[in-house]
Amino acid sequence: EAGLIRGYRTLLDEKQLGYDVTAFAMVGLHSQTEADLMAFEETVKSWTIVRESYMLSGEVDFLLKCVSPDLQTFQNFVIRELTAAQNVDSVRTALTIRRTKDEPIVPIEED
Repeated sequence: EAGLIRGYRTLLDEKQLGYDVTAFAMVGLHSQTEADLMAFEETVKSWTIVRESYMLSGEVDFLLKCVSPDLQTFQNFVIRELTAAQNVDSVRTALTIRRTKDEPIVPIEED
């Protein structure tokens, strides 16, 4: 009733499901007008390879967390879809080496 619970999820092991690559894409846009930001957000929602997306302040406009079965699939996404998307000015990518922490919940301090 208080709206604290947004939903429930089952967290699956992506590696066991064949998604061996986790990478981040840092995207800069030509224009940051509200209409252009919203249009990019809608495009991001259509990309299944993107699992999380954050609008940022600073030098990068969006940070995208991507999972793919292999490096070639991720590279194809970056080249054919992400860099080709409307209003995209720059893309920098970083491949993860390993996950060192995975705490998907909010830290709640106990009294």
